[in-house]
Amino acid sequence: MGKQGIDLNNLDKSNWKTYRFDEIAQNISERVDPNNTDLTVYIGLEHIDSESLHIKRHGTPDDVNGTKLKFYKGDIIFGRRRAYQRKAGIATWDGFCSAHALVLRANPDVIDPELFPFFLHSDLFMHRAVDISVGSLSPTINWGILKHQEFLVPPKEQQIQLAELLWSVDVALQKSKNNEESLQRYYSIYVDNLFSVNNDSWDYKPLNVVAEINQETLSSKTDDNYEFSYLDLASIQGPKLLGDMKVLQYGDAPSRARRVVRNGSTIIALVRPYQQAIVYIDEADEIISSTGTAVVCARTGINDRFLFHQFFSGNYSPHRVNFPS
Repeated sequence: MGKQGIDLNNLDKSNWKTYRFDEIAQNISERVDPNNTDLTVYIGLEHIDSESLHIKRHGTPDDVNGTKLKFYKGDIIFGRRRAYQRKAGIATWDGFCSAHALVLRANPDVIDPELFPFFLHSDLFMHRAVDISVGSLSPTINWGILKHQEFLVPPKEQQIQLAELLWSVDVALQKSKNNEESLQRYYSIYVDNLFSVNNDSWDYKPLNVVAEINQETLSSKTDDNYEFSYLDLASIQGPKLLGDMKVLQYGDAPSRARRVVRNGSTIIALVRPYQQAIVYIDEADEIISSTGTAVVCARTGINDRFLFHQFFSGNYSPHRVNFPS
């Protein structure tokens, strides 16, 4: 039983009504030239965290070229490319965003703007968004298709109750997440100091002395029916954060799907290193990584492979590895 006496497990939807999505929300298509604007905030899809309502990072007009989409404070920036990443954040500034997003604004006559962000993060909406996406390598939603999709919406008085309940839960989650982030920062500082501070009892060694890099790849003679989970750049959603992987057959896979991942591998994205897209794969069950990544494994003699992975999670970029003997 939730706030205001709402039983979330047994909601009575008999008085809910069906609306097309373009009745629920507006698609804001106002354009901006980054080279000719007074706006100072740019939000790309890389600035939006998966499954989060809150946008905590942004870029500047100098970061991009080409026509972008304008948004206003309170609008929702929804990633229409690779919708399975579940990126839909609330704008807390005026600014402009990637054209790979949709700028959505709730129609208050149909849905409470306070409830609208949670509606977009519902499984019902997100699964529908994935289903209507087009394209194989970078599936994308077209507004022309999305606007015709129909969804059940509760009556306005119930929307207010639901929004109050969900925002109270979100406040509690944000407090917990802030505590977790503080602990993570402390942990990262500890790891950085561990590997970067001089230690007379440790030896400096080239990375290839302590690690094997990309030691195995799929042969061009691989059976077309060989099935695997494909770990591409989009699968690495942030530092130590692995998202969904597509299951592919070799015959249908892109030519980049070549690097074999073994147990205890550290996968490092080779592009945009500032994003620290690094993940540790403890158990690799038929995983193949993109050639846009490096698959790094500790050599025999490195006793603690998880500690080895932590080395790559630091914020420094040494040419030589300071590693314990």
